[in-house]
Amino acid sequence: MSESQVSPAVKIGLELGPVFLFFVGYITTRGQSYVVGGTEYDAFILLTAAFIPLMALATFVLWKLSGRLSRLQLVTLVMVVFFGGLTVWLNDERFFKMKPTAVYSVFAVLLFIGLARGQSWLELVMEGALPITHDGWIVLTRRLALMFAAMACANELVWRTMSTDAWVNFRTFVLPLALFAFFMAQARLFDRYKTATED
Repeated sequence: MSESQVSPAVKIGLELGPVFLFFVGYITTRGQSYVVGGTEYDAFILLTAAFIPLMALATFVLWKLSGRLSRLQLVTLVMVVFFGGLTVWLNDERFFKMKPTAVYSVFAVLLFIGLARGQSWLELVMEGALPITHDGWIVLTRRLALMFAAMACANELVWRTMSTDAWVNFRTFVLPLALFAFFMAQARLFDRYKTATED
């Protein structure tokens, strides 16, 4: 089955569903702690432990439905497993809060490396999913790299200076909406650099 056959609603549900479920679990268990194997864990830690296989399962289902996964999805899953694992192993929620910073920083650095080489690695990753010229991809890549860098900085600022409640809300709603708003704001770019076939 090709990726185009996967319903956009299903794709979004699989990508954002685990994050939303984490949010629901957090608001219903915040402030509680549990003893597991003689060690006391905050509910946040246990939710992180549940989030890792849930994210892996959602990614696996998306792969089965579409027949492929993007590099961005694979990097995200690796980061979830790594930072989530550290969070549970060390019983320290800070590592999971750092995960968005690491993910967005990696994305930004990779895109900037590609730009320094005169390439749009975003175009390669998305395999021409958008009907725009190479120059358009370069401009979009530069803007998205800056956006990822800004999101990484924003995540650091929020988790280091605000409460866990504030960070969970920020991670669940603000970051995805900010990325959505970014792409909506690129309408003029898409129109300016659209390919001849679209004309």
